[in-house]
Amino acid sequence: MKYTFLQKSISSAIALLICAMPAFALDLDTSVDDEIRRTYDPSKLEQSLPSLPKTAPSQNTSPKNMPAPQTPPKSLPVTPDAKPQIGVKKFQNDFKYDKSTAIRIKKGTKFRVKSNSVISDYLKEGARVSFTSVKPVTQRYVTITEGTRFTAVVKNSHMPQFTGNGGLIVLMVDSMTFNGQTRSVHAKITKANLKKIFFNNIKGKRAYWKGVAKQIDKGENFYKKTRRTSRKLADNPVGILISPIPTITGILVYAVNFAGSPLFAIWYKGGRISIPAGSEFEIKLLEDVYLY
Repeated sequence: MKYTFLQKSISSAIALLICAMPAFALDLDTSVDDEIRRTYDPSKLEQSLPSLPKTAPSQNTSPKNMPAPQTPPKSLPVTPDAKPQIGVKKFQNDFKYDKSTAIRIKKGTKFRVKSNSVISDYLKEGARVSFTSVKPVTQRYVTITEGTRFTAVVKNSHMPQFTGNGGLIVLMVDSMTFNGQTRSVHAKITKANLKKIFFNNIKGKRAYWKGVAKQIDKGENFYKKTRRTSRKLADNPVGILISPIPTITGILVYAVNFAGSPLFAIWYKGGRISIPAGSEFEIKLLEDVYLY
C-alpha cells in the first residue's frame, strides 16, 4: 500500500514538470481580435443600431363611468364695490357713434338756461336738478334749439357756517337731451341768477366783516345811550354827582366791542342760498359733445 502511494506521488510530480515545460505551453492566437478592431469601430456600434420601435401611449384603464377627481375651486379675492363717480354719467348711446362722422359741439360753448326748480343749500350731495335752454345756439351743421334739457348733479353743499361763511352748492352738468337724444356732457355753471360764478361754486354772502361792523355798531350805540343818560342826570342837582358814571361805562363797553369785534364776529353766520325756479343760469361745456 505504501508503494502505491509513493508511485502516485512520483507520477503526479512528473506530470506537473511536463506541463510546465515551454514545449507544452498554449499559444493563443489574438490576430483575429486585432483584425475585428481595425475593421469595426466599437464607439460607433451604438449609433449604427436600429432605433427601437415606438410603443403606443398607455391607455387609461380606469372605468369609463368613474368621474374624474375634482379639485376644489380657489376662492376669488373679494374686491369692494367701486363708488359711483358723482358728475360722471354714461349712457348706452354714447358709444354708438363715430366721431369722424358725428356732429361736434365744441367745448367752451355756452348755453343760457333757466332752472326748473328751486336751487338752495338745502340740497344734499347727489341730488339732481334740471335746466331748460331759453336761447338757441348755432354750431357747424347743427343748431341747438331752445327747450333743450340739461341735468346737473349736486357735488357738494353745506348750510351757512360760523366765521361768517355762507352756504355753498356746487353743480356739475352731466347730461343733455336734444331731439330725443340724451348725451353725456361735462359742463359747469358760470352764471347763477345773472351773477358770475367762480370755480363752479355758488356761495352765500360771507358775513364775517359784516359781523365785525355790527359788533362795533353795538358798542357805539351803547355808548350813545349812556351819553344821553349822563345828560339827563346832569340836569338834576342830585344826579349831577353820578352823571359821569354812565358815560364812563359806555366808553368801556365801546372799547371792548371795538377791540374784540374780530373775535366776536366768528359767531356770525353767512348768507343763505335760495335761487327760485325760473332763474337764469349759464352753462359752459368743458369737453366736446358729439351728436349723430
